[in-house]
Amino acid sequence: MTLRFVTAAALTATLFIAGCNAEKPETPATLPTSIATTSETGFTAPDEAWRTVDPENMIVIDTKYGDIAIELYPEIAPNHVAQIKALARSGFYDNVPFHRVIDGFMNQTGDGSNGDGTGDSDLPNIDAEFTFRRGADMPFTLITAEQVGEGEIGIGFYKALPIASQSTAQASLTEDNKVNAFGLHCKGVTSMARTSDPNSANSQFFLMRAQAEHLDTQYTIWGNTVMGYEHLDKPIVGTIGQIPDWVPDRMNEVEVAADMEEDERPIVQVLKTDSPAFNNWLKSQKNEDGTYPNICNLPVPTRVL
Repeated sequence: MTLRFVTAAALTATLFIAGCNAEKPETPATLPTSIATTSETGFTAPDEAWRTVDPENMIVIDTKYGDIAIELYPEIAPNHVAQIKALARSGFYDNVPFHRVIDGFMNQTGDGSNGDGTGDSDLPNIDAEFTFRRGADMPFTLITAEQVGEGEIGIGFYKALPIASQSTAQASLTEDNKVNAFGLHCKGVTSMARTSDPNSANSQFFLMRAQAEHLDTQYTIWGNTVMGYEHLDKPIVGTIGQIPDWVPDRMNEVEVAADMEEDERPIVQVLKTDSPAFNNWLKSQKNEDGTYPNICNLPVPTRVL
């Protein structure tokens, strides 16, 4: 079986949104000064400013360090989300190791057949969903803009997911009234492993431990961590087959939250990124010079009820 990999080499992701005009941000972004360590910030906001994550579109990964909850985005990667949920519901991901863990990069797992990165599930491979079309039903909270060729691309949030997107104004110029967008590989984002064939994703996936821009538009993002962000750095670093007697950490159990017993199911809420409360929080995150940090240093506040 072909090894499924996530490249750690510094590649250049192809930005497909050249020559577009982005919505103007309040101030330009700066380079990050540190990697954020938690998304559960304890930020106080009115109840109406919080969005409850749909349990049907959330998986909970039980690890020895604690639970990690991931919000799924079927509107961004419908085929990948459907496969992840089907495999979780079949028990395929239970007791599966983090077979390749690279410090400052990612935790790779999901090989429920061989456990070493060479196995697939019995389900068919999935075609790439590296990018998506964003319509009016997917509001975009702009943080900043970056120069791409002779134009700009907007950087901001869809729900709690960091994305890059064409300007909403561009939608009126397209046949489907939508614009191009793609997720950003920030810490906490979950994405699908594959072979050199872009359409070869199957069961293996990875949880980002840090930002990796070179993966953007090269791997399919399907989720984002909304609980247990502090556990992302804890899986033991190493790779099966490379370190003698190395014992990896495991996903003890992976469940779709909707399938869990009600008294065990976490109720996770995320600060609405289109709310006044989010704007207040965002202002509190500015650098001393008045600019915003890199978007990967702005994990959206969450809370667990």
